Parts: sequence; C-alpha cells; structure tokens
Amino acid sequence: MAKKFTVHTQTVGDDGETVVFFHGLFGQGKNFTQIAKGLQPEFRSVLVDMPNHGGSDWTESFSYIEQADLVAEHLRSTVAADAPVHVVGHSMGGKIAMVLALRAPELVRSLVVVDMSPVVREDMSEFDHLLGSLRGLDLQALGSRSKVDEQLKEPIKSAMVRGFLLQSLTKDSEGFRWKSNLELLHKSLPEIGEWPEFEDTQYEGPVLWVAGAKSDYVQEEYAPAMRKLFPRTFQTTIKQAGHWVHSEQPAVFTEVLKRFLSSQGS
Repeated sequence: MAKKFTVHTQTVGDDGETVVFFHGLFGQGKNFTQIAKGLQPEFRSVLVDMPNHGGSDWTESFSYIEQADLVAEHLRSTVAADAPVHVVGHSMGGKIAMVLALRAPELVRSLVVVDMSPVVREDMSEFDHLLGSLRGLDLQALGSRSKVDEQLKEPIKSAMVRGFLLQSLTKDSEGFRWKSNLELLHKSLPEIGEWPEFEDTQYEGPVLWVAGAKSDYVQEEYAPAMRKLFPRTFQTTIKQAGHWVHSEQPAVFTEVLKRFLSSQGS
C-alpha cells in the first residue's frame, strides 16, 4: 500500500472561521505567522507547507493539478471536513489556491490571491538565479548559518530576500540542509511558470485579488483571464509593496485581508 502523502501544517488561534494560507516558492507556512496573529481572535489560521517545502513530503514531478489535489485531499480530511474554509495563496501558492478553488470549490468559502495571475509567466530568470545560488553552496563546508548568509551576499544583494531564503535552512544530525526540494523546483521552473487550461470552469465564490504596486505579476491585461475563471473578483493594490506583499507591508495587508474575510458573513 502506498504511503499517504503528508502535508505539514501549523495552527495559529483557537476560535473563529478557518483561514488556510498557501506560501510561494522557497517559503513555508510559518512565513504567514505574523499575519495569522493579526487576524486573531476573529479567525483561526492554518499555515500550510506546500508539497516540496518545509515539513511536507516531496513529489517526483511538479504540476499545479497534482499540487492542488494533494492539498485538497489534506483539507478534505482535516480543517475542511465539515465546512469550507477561506484560502489565501501567494505567488506559486496563489496558483495552487486558484487551481484548488476550480477543482474542489466545495472546500473553498472564499479565495484571496496575492500577487499572482492565472497566466503563463515565461520569464523565470529571477527564480533560476535564486535557486542556482542556493544549489551552488557547499553547506557542509560552510558549517554555520552566518557563513551561508555571507556567501549569499554577493549573488543575492537584498537582506530581506536572503533572510526569507534562510528560513528554509535547517540543521540535523548530518549537518545543514535545505527544507525545500531545490533540485526538483529548479528543473521544474518552466512548469512553475505555467498555468493549466480550464475550459468552461469557474469558481463562483468571492475572490480578493491583491497586487503589489511595485510588482508586475498582476497587470491590467491579465484581468480578463482572471474574471473569466473567477467572475466575483475584487481587485486591490497595496502601495509601497513588491511581490512579497505580506512581508513588505504586513500591517496594510492584514487590514485588507481582515476586512475582506469579515465581509463574507457567517
């Protein structure tokens, strides 16, 4: 019998409606801890490690259909067993969240897509550079987190981005290792940039589409594709934020998110 795929989660809060967070490439569920705390006590948050990230199992290949179905299976047997949940997805996690809503709408009460669009993104050079930089390190030779950070300063100038990436660095009895499945993610960048075709399928629940003002992941030309699949879409743009909206403007993002979730009623 095949081993059941494990999706790792952590929960913040005890009361209120459930909000499930999907992080982006290189991330972990805990990246949303600050946001989740800001939603208390009105909402209970479940922070999901996407497949191939954090404490979740790894897959042998990458497709948005498989990723969404694995997470759907987990939600169906846990927090969404009795009632649908609010789902918030950023970047790659935004695409997984959109696919989840289209394939398993009964699990999704409302959807929040953060700085991502349902379109193909051909330019993945930024992520190719980041993954190449991480894979090029000899972790065992470096031996400490500070030395890893030092080695990354030249290829990755932003301290914020380095700090974000280093959250996926862990140490066990054999030394340092990355929690993310870097080899698979690197070779799957074309697939990560893709968007599956959905013919005559719509998610009819409410959708908040959040853009970072300094990012190009949400553009006016993408709106028809978004509204074809998600006809009840409300768009908002957060000033002074790039692609990592929730990290760059956490207070504003939390307020926008709370206002939308609260407007959905009980």
